[in-house]
Amino acid sequence: MERRSFLKASAALGCAATVTGCKTSSDDANVTPTPPPVADEQMNWSACLVNCGSNCPIKVFSRDGVITRIEADHETTDEYGVNHQIRACARGRSLKQRTYAPDRLKTPMKRIGKRGEGKFVPISWDDAYAEIAAKLQETASTHGNESIYFNYGTGAYYGFANNAATWGRLLNLNGGFLNHHWDYSWSQVYMAAMATYGDKWDSIGGSSLAEIENSDLFIGFGFNPNEIRQSGSGEGYDFIKALENNNHNIEVYMVEPRYTDSMRGNEHKWLAVRPGTDAALAEAVIHHMIDTGWVNDNSAAFLESHCVGYSEASLVQLKAELTAKQDEHAQYIEPEDNYHDYIMGMGKYLEQGARTPEWAEKICGVTADNIRELATKLMNAKAPYISAGAGVSRHANGDQNTRAVYMLAIMTGKLGQAGVSTGAMPSSNQFPLGGGLPAGNNPVDITIPCFSWSDAIVRGEEFTGTTDGVRYASNALNEIEDNNSAKLNSNIKVIINTSSNILINQHSDSNGTAEILADESKCELIVVCDCWMTPSARYADIILPDTTWLESEDLADDSYASGQMAYATMMSSSLNPLGDAKSMYDICAGIADKMGKGGEYTEGKTGRDWCEEIYAGTRAANTDVDMPATYGEAQEVGLFRKYMANTVVALKDYVANPAAAPRPTISGKIEIYSVSLAKKAATWTLLDGDEITPLPKYVVTWDGFEDEEAAKDYPLQLCGFHTKGRTHSSYHNVPWLREAVEDAVWMNPKDANARGITQGAKAQVWNDRGTIELPVRVTPRVAPGVAMVGQGAWYTPDPAGRIGNSGHIIDIGGCINTLTKYHPTPVTKGNPQHTNRVQIATA
Repeated sequence: MERRSFLKASAALGCAATVTGCKTSSDDANVTPTPPPVADEQMNWSACLVNCGSNCPIKVFSRDGVITRIEADHETTDEYGVNHQIRACARGRSLKQRTYAPDRLKTPMKRIGKRGEGKFVPISWDDAYAEIAAKLQETASTHGNESIYFNYGTGAYYGFANNAATWGRLLNLNGGFLNHHWDYSWSQVYMAAMATYGDKWDSIGGSSLAEIENSDLFIGFGFNPNEIRQSGSGEGYDFIKALENNNHNIEVYMVEPRYTDSMRGNEHKWLAVRPGTDAALAEAVIHHMIDTGWVNDNSAAFLESHCVGYSEASLVQLKAELTAKQDEHAQYIEPEDNYHDYIMGMGKYLEQGARTPEWAEKICGVTADNIRELATKLMNAKAPYISAGAGVSRHANGDQNTRAVYMLAIMTGKLGQAGVSTGAMPSSNQFPLGGGLPAGNNPVDITIPCFSWSDAIVRGEEFTGTTDGVRYASNALNEIEDNNSAKLNSNIKVIINTSSNILINQHSDSNGTAEILADESKCELIVVCDCWMTPSARYADIILPDTTWLESEDLADDSYASGQMAYATMMSSSLNPLGDAKSMYDICAGIADKMGKGGEYTEGKTGRDWCEEIYAGTRAANTDVDMPATYGEAQEVGLFRKYMANTVVALKDYVANPAAAPRPTISGKIEIYSVSLAKKAATWTLLDGDEITPLPKYVVTWDGFEDEEAAKDYPLQLCGFHTKGRTHSSYHNVPWLREAVEDAVWMNPKDANARGITQGAKAQVWNDRGTIELPVRVTPRVAPGVAMVGQGAWYTPDPAGRIGNSGHIIDIGGCINTLTKYHPTPVTKGNPQHTNRVQIATA
C-alpha cells in the first residue's frame, strides 16, 4: 500500500512479490538461525516505535520478566527485493538500556514545587485518576472544551495503545477537546504540496526511490535518509540499492549546508548551500534553463498544457474561466505576476532584476559556475529524479524553499515518466493494520496549528483563521478552504501531554516557553504521561508512568518510510512493567471510570480484546500474506513482511490525461501560481517581516542570511540536523548512544580559527534567547558561516545557575531550541526552527 493511501485509510494493496511470516529461526538452510534462548530465557517479538519512519522489529530476550538481551531481525537469506532483513539501528539495539534508564518513571507523581523545578511526590493511581477527572470536568464546565488541549506528540509511534487513540477517546467522552493540525516536521511541506499539486499527501507522494534505477540524474535538497532512517530496510536502504542497480551512469548532486552520511562518496558534487537559501539556488538554475532557450524548446508546451502560472497568458485564461464560473478566487489573480517574468526580471519585476546565477551566488554561497553546471546537467538529463527533504522546509521561508525545488522538477516537463519525480519526498508502501482503538467523535470543531499552543495559552481567545491559522476540523487538510471565519474562543487552560517532549524541549524558545508554563494562572493543569523524566515531564502537575512498548502487547505497522518492503510486527511481552507503570489504555480507562464513563470507554474489553479485533481486521486486509487464524498464533510468528515490487511514478496518470485525472487545485492543474495563496496574501493579517506569495519565491527572512541587523551581533547561521543517536529527543537518555554519537556544535575550520576555537573545546553558543554549552567539532563538512547542532538534546538549565552571554542560565544539555525563535511561519503557522543566528566562543 502506498504510504499516502494508507494514511488516507485506503484499502488498496499493491502487488507483493514475496510474502513471508518470520519465526524465531528460519527454515532456510542458508540462514544462520538466532541462537536459541538459554536456560529459562524467553523470546518475544516487539519493535522500536519512535518516530523515525521505520518501526523496526526487534527480538526481546528475557528471564523472570527482565530483559537479558536485544537482537534485530536476521531471519531470512537477506536478498534485497525478495526478503531482505529489517535490521534495527543502534537506537533499537539499545532498548534494554533505555527501558531500564535511571530516569524511568515508575509511579504516579504530583508536583510540590514550582513548575519546572522537578519536585514531585508519589500519589496513588486512584488519587491521580480522581484529580484529573475532576479537573477535566470542571474546566469543560467553566471554560468550555476548547480550553482543554491535547498536545502534539510522536514519542510512541504505534498501534492500538497509542496516545492519540487512547487519550482522544477519553477526552471525547468528556465533551471533546482542542486538537491540532499539521505537525512539527512537515507543515510547510504539506503547504507546498497543496499549493502546487493540490493534495497534502502529494508531499510524500513522489516517485518511489526504487525509480532511481531508471534515472540518469539525482538532485537532493536536504535529502538524508541514511542518517534519519538507518534500518536494514526502508528509504535509506532503497536509496543505496537503487544507486547500485542504476545502469544509466547516474550523477548525484546533493544540496545541503552539511556533508551528510547519505553522501559518503556517492555524490558527484556537494553544493554547500547556506541555510534558508535553497530557493535562490533553484531560481538561478531555472533562469539558466529559460535564458538558454531550453525551456522554450523543450518544456514550454508542458508548462502551458499541464500547469498554470508560468506565462501571463495562462493566468489571463484562468482568470476568465473562474470569472465565468463566478468563483471568488478570480478577483485575486494578477496575470502580470507570472513566473516567467519573475525569474527573468521582466514586466512588474523589471526593477527587481533577473534571478541570475551571479545574483544567487551572493546569497546561497554556491558559485555561479556550479549553478550553471547543475542547470546544464538538469537540461541534459533524460530522467531527472529531484527530491526535497523536510529539513528544507523548517525555515522561516520553508514553504517557499520547498515549492522552489518542486519548480525544478516541473520546469523539466518530464513529470510522469519513469525515473522522474516531482521534487516531493518519495512514496513508500505499507503493511496496513486492520483499524485501531476508535477515538470517537470530537464535538469541538476548531483546531489550531500544532506549533501555536504556547501562544494559545497566553492569547488563544484572539486566534482566528486569518491571523493564527485556526481551522475547522472538517477542513483541516484542505488548503483550498480558507477557514477565514474560524475562531478560538478560549485560552488553553489544561494541557494533556503524552509520549511527547514538545512541552519544553522540541518547541521553540525553551526559556520563553518555560516562563509561560511557570505561570499557573494561565495554564491551570498540565498532565504528562510518559516513561521517562524528560524535560517536559518536569513541567507537569501530575505525571502518569506509561509502560514501554517492550512491556506491551500490540500491533505495529512499518510506519511511513519503509520504502518497498512492507512489514508488521505482532508484539508480545514476557516483561514485568517497572514499578507501578500502566498502559495508556488502562490509565485512560481509570480516569474515565472516575468520570462515570468507564463502561463507555472500555466497552467491556481489555487491551488484549482490542488487539484480537484489530488483528482480525489486519488478517482480512492482507489476504496476500499467510497469517494465522488468531492473534496469539501471530504473536508466536512475530514478524510478517512482503516486498512490494510495484513502484510509484508520481503524477503518471495526470500527465497522461489531465482532463481525466485533474489535480485537486482550484485550476485543476499544477499551480505554479497558487490561486488559493493569492487569496490568503490578500486577506490574511501577518506578523512583521512575513510574506505570502502566490508564486514560489526566494523570501528574505528574519534571522536569515540576509538579515544584516541580526548578523551584527550574531554572525553565524545556526541550523539543526537529525543525528544517528536520537530520533528527535527520544533516546537522549541512553549513555551508550551519547558515547557513540557525539553531541557537538559543528563549525567550519575558517570560523573556528577566527575565534581561536580548537577541536573538542567546550564552547558557548548564544543569541538573545539563550545560551547553550557543548563541545565543538571543527570540520570542513559544514559550510563556512554556518554552525550545525544535532536537534533533540535535552534542555538542562545549569543546576549551578551559571549565566551565559545571553543573560540566561546556561543550558548544559545543548538543546538547540534554547536558541530558536517562536515565530510561526506565514501560511501554516508552523515550525521555522532552522532559521537562527548565533555567536560562538570558547566557554
